[in-house]
Amino acid sequence: MCAIEGDVPFSLTAAFANHYELRTSAALDRETTAEYNVSIVATDWGRARLSARESVSVRIADVNDNAPRFTQAAYSMSVSENEAGAVRIGSVKATDADAGANGRVRYALVREEGEERPAVSVDAESGAVSVVRPLDYEEVRAVEVTVRAADGGSPPRSATALLRVLVRDENDNAPVVLHPPADGGAALGELVPRRARAGYLVAKVVAVDADAGQNAWLCYELAKATEPGLFRVGLHSGEVRTARAVGERDAARHRLVVLVRDRGRPPRSASATLAVALADGFSEGHLRASEEAPAAEPDGRLTLYLSVCLACVSALFVAGAAAAVAAKVRRARRGEPGTLPTFPQSAADSSAGSLPRSYVYDVRLAAGTVNSEFRFLGPLLPCFPAGLPQGAAEQRSSLLLSLGYRILRGF
Repeated sequence: MCAIEGDVPFSLTAAFANHYELRTSAALDRETTAEYNVSIVATDWGRARLSARESVSVRIADVNDNAPRFTQAAYSMSVSENEAGAVRIGSVKATDADAGANGRVRYALVREEGEERPAVSVDAESGAVSVVRPLDYEEVRAVEVTVRAADGGSPPRSATALLRVLVRDENDNAPVVLHPPADGGAALGELVPRRARAGYLVAKVVAVDADAGQNAWLCYELAKATEPGLFRVGLHSGEVRTARAVGERDAARHRLVVLVRDRGRPPRSASATLAVALADGFSEGHLRASEEAPAAEPDGRLTLYLSVCLACVSALFVAGAAAAVAAKVRRARRGEPGTLPTFPQSAADSSAGSLPRSYVYDVRLAAGTVNSEFRFLGPLLPCFPAGLPQGAAEQRSSLLLSLGYRILRGF
């Protein structure tokens, strides 16, 4: 009989007399184990059993069952702007676990039909990344492309990774002066009153730089002046102010040259020329306004929102007040008419006194005599509520007429 020694994914099957077949008993993976040494032992059935041993080497053939794998899902590289073409800036790497042609990886950029040729290229064999043309930071800040790695199997397998190339800014732009304009638009110059005190705002130099970061940080300095001690320039603001009070002996016209410099390496600069004339006739209000620092402008949009909110609250308040007044008037109109007061018709109806209830009287004794006299007060007219209906108004008129008749009869 024949048997296999060891734990291997193979088995022996009897084909016919003294002939056996070596078969696989499990799935094989070349990437896990590429070769097996199978030890086969043949033993007879004699009383003293004898045996023989033979080793069989089994090599596993490769199939293209693995796709390439990049070492990173995304690669980031950088290049300085204006760099000459064909400059190597890095590389990408992908591996394939297969063997032979199935494991040979080639690289290429993924391009859609009609797309412009990218500014970078990838070597098909090594994966080296190069810049094919100079890049300008002011136009392109970064370049993103997709790299594909494909093996040589049949059918081929592939994988992709993102390649991002960042463009580093270089100090290749000089500052540009916006004010005063270089075309001579401010040839008439700036007017400064003769009574200007120290800190009077003469003008402001405005400049910009197309670079970024430190290359765009600008500083201002006074390069030339007719009288250097009379004016000064803000280092970061570019404001030209008087360094001291203007005197009567100062020249009537001055020429200032302001130098604007960035902080790049090497630094670049530009200059602006200001013509300043000293004049009389400025008001005190103008002098104070020029010496004060400009106030920050309010946020226009925030002011608009606040105005709209205030208008809405005011409208709601007016509407609520109008609704309350209308409800009160409606309740007054729907109310029942008030009842008129009643009076006794004669003295007999009254519980005391001989005069009608419409009169009030008292007794007063004259000083030094025993005689008495009566002092009559005016009638007490009843008060009627306002807004009586038509019937109540007629009843009120008749009651007043009756009351007047009684008063006349009493006299």
